[in-house]
Amino acid sequence: MDDAYGLLLKTYRRMGGSESILRDERVAHLVIHGNEVYSSRAVEGLVLDSRSRADGVDVELRVKGGYRIEYPVHMCFGIIPEEGEQRIRLNAKIEDGAGIKILSHCMFPNAERIIHEMDAIVEIGDRADFEYLERHYHGEGGGIVVAPRAKISLGDHSRLYTEFSILDGRVGKLRMDYDMEAGEGSAIEALAKVLGYGDDEITIRERGYLRGRNSRGLIKSRIVVKGMAMSEVISELIADKGAEGARGHVDCVELVMENARARAIPLVDVWNERAKITHEASIGTVDKKQLNTLMSKGLSKEEAIDVIVKGYLR
Repeated sequence: MDDAYGLLLKTYRRMGGSESILRDERVAHLVIHGNEVYSSRAVEGLVLDSRSRADGVDVELRVKGGYRIEYPVHMCFGIIPEEGEQRIRLNAKIEDGAGIKILSHCMFPNAERIIHEMDAIVEIGDRADFEYLERHYHGEGGGIVVAPRAKISLGDHSRLYTEFSILDGRVGKLRMDYDMEAGEGSAIEALAKVLGYGDDEITIRERGYLRGRNSRGLIKSRIVVKGMAMSEVISELIADKGAEGARGHVDCVELVMENARARAIPLVDVWNERAKITHEASIGTVDKKQLNTLMSKGLSKEEAIDVIVKGYLR
């Protein structure tokens, strides 16, 4: 346990985390390696329970009504060995008037034959806020299947922000599937940023349902694929019959290099004449003018491309 925990923390630091955060009693956290909970802390207003199963961990999270958790909650999930399976089941409830921000680090630095699944059910009450930032690192082997799935519902006049990113190392196989629904006056914003290469396979499906009057939705993705990597992004926004005054936008941009392949499918579905949903999608390659400008400053072609890609994703 100690060796794996130390290596997990080493990867956490590589991703910008700090051990002092995990020691700070003002900051709630949860650290899970494989199917074992290594460390956990809750704070006032937050209920955080976890239970190990044979193939994963059940996590129960609840923010009590009216509580705004002051500091971001840090969650660390990972497997240090080359092989393994981890299945996290998260049930979260953000009660009326509550708010929370979660920073989730998913770490698999030696992945050769690993499966990581996350099944989340999140209920957000009225006048509540929920932010979930998920950052991944899978090493350089590419031998991992990552399947995050979420069903998120918002009450009235609430806010959801999600961000999923893999910007360093291989992706492996990503199969992301999110459903989000917003009540009256509520807002959904979802962002995905992924860099794939080698023979990585990226599949992202995000659906936003605008159920209530004056609800808002933005689904945004920034994907880069090179080598033999493949990506498919399906982004959908639906304004149903009760969504008078709803506004939404789908924004998907993909960069393709070398022998990679990208596919983007923006979908809009409007059932109310007083709602408006727009979309845009583009697939292209690195801008040659930017590339030439950087190369004229002494960068090699590979270095210039790296600068452009990192700026685009970050």
